[in-house]
Amino acid sequence: MSSPWRQATDHVRLAIRLTPNGGRDAVDGIETDANGEARLKMRVSAVPEKGKANKAMIAALAKMLGVPKSSVTLVSGDTARQKILRIDHDPEDIVQRLEALAASRPD
Repeated sequence: MSSPWRQATDHVRLAIRLTPNGGRDAVDGIETDANGEARLKMRVSAVPEKGKANKAMIAALAKMLGVPKSSVTLVSGDTARQKILRIDHDPEDIVQRLEALAASRPD
């Protein structure tokens, strides 16, 4: 299975499939779509209007990874379920934290 994150020299790009109105803020593992692309499954309790779900996703992910919200940026997928995030922090540290986060959740 491929990985939903791509490590660069100064950041990590993360592919996410977001479920808004999901009842709680949580990571639900990793899924692979029909094209073989892996995505981190995430849910937030916020509704998908006026960017509320995106803001909740960024805040929840930043908290889970232990980084400031300002270091997590939405690159693409503003109104779609599939999103790409850029996390500006030590890439090796972020990859380790993402692996631990994904491993603690069912696939």
